Amino acid sequence: MYRIGELAKACNINHDTLRFYEKNALLTPSSRSESGYRLYTEKDKDILEFILRAKNVGFTLSEIKELLSIEVDKANNACADVKTLVDTKLQTVENKLAELIRFQASLKRLSDACCGGEESAEHCTILEALESDTNAVRHEHHHD
Repeated sequence: MYRIGELAKACNINHDTLRFYEKNALLTPSSRSESGYRLYTEKDKDILEFILRAKNVGFTLSEIKELLSIEVDKANNACADVKTLVDTKLQTVENKLAELIRFQASLKRLSDACCGGEESAEHCTILEALESDTNAVRHEHHHD
């Protein structure tokens, strides 16, 4: 049996993180000691490690809850259920990456359009572009 501090240390997290997972119904102490300390079993440690691994690959708390519900009842769930969760998450990540690439290209255009000089920002191409349409950024410098 582990007390909260021992389990947190064994999994390299802090007490607050463990309490957060409890508060969000991802983990429940198996019992309490006579003095009221939360007590966790080796199975609880396995569940916590599962949560941490799922979090490390980007799953949200609600997605982890769903994965845990499948994990504890594998016999009544299909592999396809888990794959669907992963594929949905993968699509979300791919969409975010595409968005970040668009942001990067827009920022690059903005940066390339500005001379970056010490002159007044009254005619700054970056500010002008943000005041209108970022896609219309001129590629020439305003102070040549």
